[in-house]
Amino acid sequence: MRSLPAFQSFPAHFRALLLVFAALFIAGCGLLPEEKDATSGWSAGKLYSEAKDAQAEGAWDKAAKYLEKLEARYPYGRYAQQAQLELGYVYWKANETGSALAACDRFIKLHPSHPAIDYVYYLKGLVNFNEDLGLIGYLSTQDPTERDPKAARESFDAFKDLVTRFPNSKYTPDAMLRMNYLVNALASLEVHVARYYINRGAYVAALNRAQYAITTYPQAPAIEEAMFIMVTAYDKIGLTDLRDDANRVMRKNFPDSRFYQEGLTRKTAWWKLW
Repeated sequence: MRSLPAFQSFPAHFRALLLVFAALFIAGCGLLPEEKDATSGWSAGKLYSEAKDAQAEGAWDKAAKYLEKLEARYPYGRYAQQAQLELGYVYWKANETGSALAACDRFIKLHPSHPAIDYVYYLKGLVNFNEDLGLIGYLSTQDPTERDPKAARESFDAFKDLVTRFPNSKYTPDAMLRMNYLVNALASLEVHVARYYINRGAYVAALNRAQYAITTYPQAPAIEEAMFIMVTAYDKIGLTDLRDDANRVMRKNFPDSRFYQEGLTRKTAWWKLW
């Protein structure tokens, strides 16, 4: 296959002509008419109305674009604040978690005294609460406590802000239920790690994680298993006095614990009760 001749091999006048044509072509590209924005000239009310219609249809990406245009074109109008308020929810429904959280934080910073600020705190908690719990999450058998706990902790913090700042908010009762769930989830995560260490013979590491769970989340359902892990780990290490002490505490708190019969084989998933 023959190669193309190098640019330098052309005569000087021909090279100059090629450069002129190239410059004209590039300049011509810049002169091409831009695609016209169909929303050009729309009023704030028109943009907001179209955004609401898009939301009603479940067209979340389209709704977000209308709200973004509304805020950009009419930043000081009466619709702008409402657009800012709704963007967090719209982004969330469009599966844009990062944008949703950023919109919530921005609204809280700009409008700390807004009548709906409690809703924004609730939405912020909800966004993180439902992260990674979409259709695949619901259909899978993976325990959510085995996932990265970062979102769970941030969700808990947002709900805690809501409950602390707005105890009489209509969103507070549900936020408290979700906080309880998250405490259980975080405790179960620690126990899951402790169980992992037990199964691999890392008994000191298992003790540390189990003790942390018991100290940090004393009311969580996973504490029963954490205490049994401590009994097991002390026994494996040969610290019989500590094993017996832990066993007495466990039998006092969980006299009918299934772990005495089943060991560390888990048969039910507490998180499915939500």
